Amino acid sequence: MIYLDSAATTPVRLEVLEAMWPYLTGEFGNPSSHHELGARAQEGLEAARAEVAAVLGCRPSEVTFTSGGTEADNLAVKGIALARRAADSRRNRVAVSAIEHPAVLESARSLARLHGFQVDVVPVDSVGRVTPEALADAVGPQTAVASIMYANNEVGTVQPVPELAAASRAVRVPFHTDAVQAAGWLPLDVRALGVEALSLSGHKLGAPKGVGALFVAGRVAVEPLVDGGGQERGLRSGTENVAGAVAFATALRLADAERTTSATRLAGLRDAFIGRVLALVPDAMLTGHPTERLPGSASFCFPRVSGESVLLELERRGIVCSSGSACAAGSSDPSHVLTAMGIAPVVALTAVRFTLPGTADAEELDRAADAVAQAYDAVASLGTR
Repeated sequence: MIYLDSAATTPVRLEVLEAMWPYLTGEFGNPSSHHELGARAQEGLEAARAEVAAVLGCRPSEVTFTSGGTEADNLAVKGIALARRAADSRRNRVAVSAIEHPAVLESARSLARLHGFQVDVVPVDSVGRVTPEALADAVGPQTAVASIMYANNEVGTVQPVPELAAASRAVRVPFHTDAVQAAGWLPLDVRALGVEALSLSGHKLGAPKGVGALFVAGRVAVEPLVDGGGQERGLRSGTENVAGAVAFATALRLADAERTTSATRLAGLRDAFIGRVLALVPDAMLTGHPTERLPGSASFCFPRVSGESVLLELERRGIVCSSGSACAAGSSDPSHVLTAMGIAPVVALTAVRFTLPGTADAEELDRAADAVAQAYDAVASLGTR
């Protein structure tokens, strides 16, 4: 099997398992307990928080552990919007891009449905990029929060986050970015990015599923979505997942340390893979930005054939990939990302996404590209009978 679906999830790294193991066994205490076992759990939790903060270039107090990227996005978009409107009733709008992950889009829609907010959808160009001018047109004195993802999970397009954050800051609107796919591949220093909030997920980095983190600048108010005992400085009540936090921090630290070397190597392999697929399948259409894309992201549409049929043929040949976001698996609708980029719905339904792991090598990617051509030919021949 050649696994090319790393945007969906990644295997847990051995170093991560070793780091979290003590907190699943002997150091099982509740970090809120006032005894030695609880104190050791609290120490582990705060050490993990400091480790995450070091990668992000922020204060440990600005890091909140969550159950993953979806919860982090919800807490950022809903929490900041509700807190901002509570302080100023005129702040009743949120701005999101047309290609956001459902965790952001549905958070915005929930604010509209349950709390009367207006949602301003920022358009993207044909390669999936938001321009600072487009964002500037969408934000203003009534905007409570703006949320534009760092890198897209379907087509891999990387956004000009510092410029977007500056456009939002110019009108005093907090800027949140979903950096779930960017982590491990792009710089995460929140000061350099200029963002007020940033979401991360562990299982995209080699940590287990079920843990993530949210950075929120200390000056930004957030309304908690989960009430209870006041853990995580009152932003996210509930007994903390200490083992998960340790695992997340370890995975993030390792990925960031390897980032520059790994990203450069993988981008070269990605470009060779894209070139081979386009040479072998002349009808294939690359989607997303041709150069400003994640190092391991290669996404295509295959007009005139069924994308799902191509996927099945690829799996028969030992290639594991996807038709788009794992969060939309089973949906028969065309990708909202591709249609927002101006791709016709009937063509969007032919999408296939390849997201390369950091361990990919040239030989297996050549095999994968050959399998794409074979799968396409097999499906196309059925369509002509």
